[in-house]
Amino acid sequence: VQYFLQVLACPSPLGAPLRRSTRVRGLAPCLPEEGQVNTSGPRFLLTILHPASSSSAAMDRICSALLLSLLLLFQSYGVCGTPPQPRGTLCRTKPTDLVFIIDSSRSVRPQEFEKVKVFVSQVIEGLDVGPNSTRVGVINYASAVKNEFSLKTHQTKAGLLQAVRKIEPLSTGTMTGLAIQFAISRAFSDSEGARVRSPNFNKVAIVVTDGRPQDGVQDVSARARAAGIEIFAIGVGRVDMHTLRQIASEPLDDHVDYVESYSVIEKLTHKFQEAFCVVSDLCATGDHDCEQICISTPGTYKCACKEGFTLNSDGKTCSACSGGSGSALDLVFLIDGSKSVRPENFELVKKFINQIVDSLEVSDRQAQVGLVQYSSSVRQEFPLGQFKSKKDIKAAVKKMAYMEKGTMTGQALKYLIDSSFSIGNGARPGVPKVGIVFTDGRSQDYITDAAKKAKDLGFRMFAVGVGNAVEDELREIASEPVAEHYFYTADFRTISNIGKKLQMKICIGE
Repeated sequence: VQYFLQVLACPSPLGAPLRRSTRVRGLAPCLPEEGQVNTSGPRFLLTILHPASSSSAAMDRICSALLLSLLLLFQSYGVCGTPPQPRGTLCRTKPTDLVFIIDSSRSVRPQEFEKVKVFVSQVIEGLDVGPNSTRVGVINYASAVKNEFSLKTHQTKAGLLQAVRKIEPLSTGTMTGLAIQFAISRAFSDSEGARVRSPNFNKVAIVVTDGRPQDGVQDVSARARAAGIEIFAIGVGRVDMHTLRQIASEPLDDHVDYVESYSVIEKLTHKFQEAFCVVSDLCATGDHDCEQICISTPGTYKCACKEGFTLNSDGKTCSACSGGSGSALDLVFLIDGSKSVRPENFELVKKFINQIVDSLEVSDRQAQVGLVQYSSSVRQEFPLGQFKSKKDIKAAVKKMAYMEKGTMTGQALKYLIDSSFSIGNGARPGVPKVGIVFTDGRSQDYITDAAKKAKDLGFRMFAVGVGNAVEDELREIASEPVAEHYFYTADFRTISNIGKKLQMKICIGE
């Protein structure tokens, strides 16, 4: 009897009878066909094919041994050195009727529209998709509205992702109000797969637009919200921010997002994955405020600190840099004050600085702090050692005026090397030097030489980027290991999370 061993690189429907076949974990994934359910990652079919025969018992025993060996091999080592994926998920999504309303007017270039499709796909990847969990529809609009697919059209994640890839831009005007009205009257209707309004289900619309609408949005958006639809508004580039606020649900801080260009819209993915997530383990998903250690308890969590640190009265942060031998530190902030930061965000940057200052023990023998702001030029706000207490440093930070010009990061790094860490500006010989560079965009000058020299001189350099910051430049500034010394977030409102991580890293290094 001749046997053929055949590995079929496609998932099987969950629970389908396999006869002489078995699922093998660890192989590279491929998309299931429409209508199949794949609830716990990619699966392959390992199938033994043979002609019908009553004399195959011996070969059955051989094949059983072969299958067992292959299963152990794949489960232990994966394929091509790739470890198997962990089983289960850390959080699930609440059942939601989710409709994307995406602007494909002529101002959205084809390559930019592809970025929007990537963003939509990544949000979908984080959802529990199914007829009894989350359903997804997409409305594509310009001068007219096109229903790309309804809430009832695709019941699997794979089907949704394939449908998103096929969407083409319409490339005409910008009738945002018309698109929202379409969502109310059709996309969220029973006939298109929307479920009856209930506390057990969310109805959510995500509007992505890059321009000023050619029709009104205020009244139609109010009707949508009154109908129980939660609206998120994402603006790109030269979008009218007033329009976004008219569209979005309250609180506006949670429902309005802005990115400078389509090239960074993917940075918002995590926010929306979290927005739809019903957490089963807050510590495991990172959705907590603990500075160092998170301990899960049923339905909630509590915070703790590492050995040598003490939990503060807020129950979340830990007192680090508590003084003693070896705790001396010269720390200089290098802050981007270019016009792209914007005044309201510059105030958040000041809070970020003072958040880190709060974790230091400031004195002549312990931590000293200096501050430099840069844009088209460089301005020293105050040198190392000028202020002898946290209170005085924080007061000086709050008074710092916004420069609002260009982005000369290379020039600022050179100033840090030549002036900020000089003895004449308060630096102490033999004391560890730490630089924290904060930027929100691409440098307008050359940074490579200055970034390398700072690290060659032994300065420990941290790079923090927001919005349109270029991650390659952040890595170039950051000390080794780079992954521990550079940070990025799409939104200024989340930089406090980076501040918490920096507090701990600075003090452990010290």
